[in-house]
Amino acid sequence: MAELVYDKDGRLLFTKEMKKEYTILFPMMASIHFNIIKNIFARFGYKVELLETDGPEIAQVGLKYVHNDTCYPAILTIGQLIHAVQSGKYDVNKIALLLTQTGGGCHASNYIHMLRKALVKAGYDKIPVISLNMSGMEKNPGFKISIPLLRRIAAAGLYGELILSLSNQVRPYEVNKGDTDALIDKWTKRLTIILSEGHGFKRTELAKYLDRIAEDFANIEIKRVPKIKVGVVGEIYVKYAALGNNNLERFLREQDCEINLPGILGFAMFKVDNRMEDYKLYGGSRAKYLVVKKLMDFLTDYETLLINSQEKFGFRPITRYSHTKELVKGVVGYGSKMGEGWLLTGEMLELVECGFENIVCTQPFGCLPNHINGKGMIRKIKEKDERANIVAIDYDPGAPRVNQENRIKLMLAVAKERLDKEKEEFGTV
Repeated sequence: MAELVYDKDGRLLFTKEMKKEYTILFPMMASIHFNIIKNIFARFGYKVELLETDGPEIAQVGLKYVHNDTCYPAILTIGQLIHAVQSGKYDVNKIALLLTQTGGGCHASNYIHMLRKALVKAGYDKIPVISLNMSGMEKNPGFKISIPLLRRIAAAGLYGELILSLSNQVRPYEVNKGDTDALIDKWTKRLTIILSEGHGFKRTELAKYLDRIAEDFANIEIKRVPKIKVGVVGEIYVKYAALGNNNLERFLREQDCEINLPGILGFAMFKVDNRMEDYKLYGGSRAKYLVVKKLMDFLTDYETLLINSQEKFGFRPITRYSHTKELVKGVVGYGSKMGEGWLLTGEMLELVECGFENIVCTQPFGCLPNHINGKGMIRKIKEKDERANIVAIDYDPGAPRVNQENRIKLMLAVAKERLDKEKEEFGTV
């Protein structure tokens, strides 16, 4: 068994010996992206398992070890990890827990510390906790994001963006049910092999494989019929994680809707852009600004590759980040950047603009920035574009699922009335 090693502050480290023996548990969020990334970690010698457990017991475990005033994503992610530790499925002497750490002015920066406190309280203080961050906040000898690994993770994220977008555009109209999911599975496996063998992350290769993925999805047999189009926005975890939003995507598909889920790339660009806005608003190091600008240029190039492949094969492209940023001018300031900040407002405006005026705004309990930029901006958005049909849904441990779904159904009822009216006007009844 690996020897336990602590740093000078008493933090239990994840050592090189642990990398060989330990299984790293990580909460699921965006399933398409995360499954590709998980497989890449495996190719780099890490044993990573994504937790896909659900059910009300997850939140109850979280509430046992996390204060109920803490944001809902913290309660769920920590609850899911502790639940896994207590499940009996794993050797508690050979597991580590991994969480992302943003370093910004958000509860998400403190999840790591909350998790460690929860482990002590639950009697598992000998389980190491790994911080996945790009800010150099916490380091571990046995867990390092090397440049080769980072390049593959970035590429995997871009492929995940395309597959997410195309699957949502194709699945509602597929003639042979299951074709879309089969293609997702095919490309998840194929991309794992391609990236692990040292291919698929250079620019020319990215363009080639993005085109191949788009071409594959374009070849799925579909039948276009009028459907209610629904956009989903909100705090990043609750927006993407089925555990966090009570399987919202599945529910909307059951209601025969086409879903538009703005991707993670826009959020990444928003976070990088915030550093540039800080420099413009408050000053600072010009050298740091130029480094951040290079990163922004890199992400913008990724965005262009993604849009090119979507347009080439007849799909609706994602909205450019620069355009989304323009949409919020006069609505909310760029200084509103905690959590999803002004981007949340911008995504609602972009969805309305591209025909997804029916919107579910996922509001996690305890996330003040989300409430301000989400629910707090609905009236302003409707003043700017009267087509907006937005429902804000609160997600917390005490919110009954049936109440959430009934409120969404009321929004969909309005959407159906509008769709029926359009059918009559254009003679498509």
